[in-house]
Amino acid sequence: MKLFIGASEECDRKAALEIVNQIKEKPDSVIGLATGSTPVGMYQNLIRMNHAGEVSFFRVKTFNLDEYVGIPRAHPCSYYYFMQENLFRDIDIPADAVSLPNGNAPDLEEECRSYEEKIAESGGIDLQVLGIGHNGHIGFNEPNTPFDSVTHVVDLTESTIQANSRFFDSIDQVPRQALSMGIKTIMHARKILLIVKGADKADIIYKALRGPVTPEVPASILQLHPNVSVYVDNAAGVKL
Repeated sequence: MKLFIGASEECDRKAALEIVNQIKEKPDSVIGLATGSTPVGMYQNLIRMNHAGEVSFFRVKTFNLDEYVGIPRAHPCSYYYFMQENLFRDIDIPADAVSLPNGNAPDLEEECRSYEEKIAESGGIDLQVLGIGHNGHIGFNEPNTPFDSVTHVVDLTESTIQANSRFFDSIDQVPRQALSMGIKTIMHARKILLIVKGADKADIIYKALRGPVTPEVPASILQLHPNVSVYVDNAAGVKL
């Protein structure tokens, strides 16, 4: 595991460079992407580098970690909308190369199976971007999710609903379910890029990286992955 602790802007820049270097090495890379406020700075760096001609996404395929159940893709809080606004509309990636779980599918279990198959058919994920939740979740894999889980329907915990309520007008609008890649799916990525920011993440990133590997802290499984880069800003890294 490679660990960098530094300024938030430097974490963004270095994380973006990891993705750029992956694409330069393999132009048809399959990249797993994450949402939330943490990767936005990294995405801004990728947009800038794309516009500067330093990297092209024309042959890249992407798979997002997760999506809420039951809100339209056009909803400002859907992860589809987030990705369009924060990355996809500003880079040269073909629309049909972008994949997110469909939280409005008529059969959610079948959608999960289909998403898992689509990842496998693409050759698997070369590089997976992750953030970490306050309870240690990666994707929407809440504490005590089995480590052998694949893409599945998740019942969100109250702590996750509370944390995500800042993106909605009220907590009552936050969906109670999501579709998420499983922990096994994430761990099958050839490389993992974890970005962590903020003093409120200091305790959980310490547990994830320095504590025991346990389903009670889903991100702790990353200690067992052979190729992980972790970018932690100074506020989140005070205990490391």
